[in-house]
Amino acid sequence: MGVRPRIVAVSTALVGVAVLASGCARGAELRSEAVAASEEVTIEASDGTTLAGRVFGPADATVGIVFAHMAGSDQSAWYLDAQRMADAGYRTLTYDARGTCPGGDAGCSEGEADPSLAPSDLAAAVSRLRVDGVDRIALVGASMGGTAALSLAATAPAGVAAVVTLSAPQTFSGLGISPTTLSGLPTATLFIAGTGDTAAATDAQRMQAVAAQPSSIEIVTSDDHGTDLLTGNAGGRVRDAMDAWIGRYIGEDAAP
Repeated sequence: MGVRPRIVAVSTALVGVAVLASGCARGAELRSEAVAASEEVTIEASDGTTLAGRVFGPADATVGIVFAHMAGSDQSAWYLDAQRMADAGYRTLTYDARGTCPGGDAGCSEGEADPSLAPSDLAAAVSRLRVDGVDRIALVGASMGGTAALSLAATAPAGVAAVVTLSAPQTFSGLGISPTTLSGLPTATLFIAGTGDTAAATDAQRMQAVAAQPSSIEIVTSDDHGTDLLTGNAGGRVRDAMDAWIGRYIGEDAAP
């Protein structure tokens, strides 16, 4: 009698491992498909630093999305969502911030990592997407990438109409955005964070409270941070909120 619970527990654990392995294998397959469907591009920042990027989606699209990764990550964290939105008709672009060099299909950007220059790198990525004929753009940034998106949006770059941030800090290693700047944002801005990521949730609430309208906030029940929100327990809700916001302000539902 004392042995059976152990056998059941081990069996359950093995099933869990098998399901996890299956999920990982499917994730790797989807990533490979996304890479195969995309095009490797180079992006030149304003100071001449060359950044690695990838574009996804129809070449004739006039609406697009630039995805900015978080510190310690790279553009590949966005591949599945870049391809998913490409399948919906958007021209999408991912890139490695300067000093980010994972290699392989994730690319290698020149220079040394410098969060204070993240908005400049993002501006170069936006310009590269506009070369493809995209004239209405959303910025989606995770953590550092989200703060960079807010900072760039405040300068009113041509064509940028919407911003979505995932766990963006108000300040990070020389990068930041003031309440005054937030109050003058010319874009529709959505702030997303998880309840268990206390600092990010607090910053999201603080920034959304003073951000220019239209703005909104989505606090989900999750401990995840940045792009991990997309693969964690609240992934579906986060994607739904992100997709709806982008569709409303740059997609088919957007006002001309």
